[in-house]
Amino acid sequence: MSASTPIGRYFDVQGGQVYGHVREGDGPALVLLHYWGGSRRTWRPVLELLGPTQAFVAYDHRGWGASAAVPGPYGIEQLADDAQQVVGRLGYDEFVVVGHSMGGKVAQALASRRPAGLRGLVLVAPAPPAPVGVTPEFQEALSHAYDSAETIGRSIDQVLTGRPLGGALRGQVLEDSSGAAEAARSAWPRQGLVEDLSGSVGKIDVPVLVLAGGADKVDPPQVLREHLLPLIPTATLTELDGVGHLSPLEAPDLVARHLADFLRTL
Repeated sequence: MSASTPIGRYFDVQGGQVYGHVREGDGPALVLLHYWGGSRRTWRPVLELLGPTQAFVAYDHRGWGASAAVPGPYGIEQLADDAQQVVGRLGYDEFVVVGHSMGGKVAQALASRRPAGLRGLVLVAPAPPAPVGVTPEFQEALSHAYDSAETIGRSIDQVLTGRPLGGALRGQVLEDSSGAAEAARSAWPRQGLVEDLSGSVGKIDVPVLVLAGGADKVDPPQVLREHLLPLIPTATLTELDGVGHLSPLEAPDLVARHLADFLRTL
């Protein structure tokens, strides 16, 4: 199939419309779910390396990016409902869900429903199905991580990255993290982070690739080995040496290579 230029599109969801970029092409199509603080743009460096014929949709979660005006609720199951609506609107016969961090937890919720056409799951630095060592004090501190350019910058440098981000990507993260609806920003640390999916993720019955950054301070490989892999029988983990939590931006070449290899196995 010849290359197709991505187009912008709005998708009806409960309470409004989310915005995404869609490219027609070779399947299975990728359904890309971004992290808490990101947007559809988070996936751009990876998509540029996958080749011009890969079908995909990358959209902004409700409350984020160009979907910032879509009201809550912003819980994991609602975000999974949105993803299912997007897939349904596009009519994909075969698709692979790729979720990063918060998007990885949304991907787990969606995959546990066993939607028709789901061929596989790629979890990039995913939040585990159930909270690990989360205290009210941690939730309160996290809820203020994106309050200002200064706090976002500290989060990037001290928590989120294992490799420096270039100026343009750093600016993108600053813009995406500060541009969300206030209620959406606070929903993850106060609600989504502590939602417990451990009773449902065992229903996932498609191949699952977990990509964990070796220098990830948010969801380290060992936490995922102990608190995610035992709950999802079909999951395997690949560690990305020296990479932090923002692997789609820090090491898009590694993410793209492992994603392409995974697609070839399906």
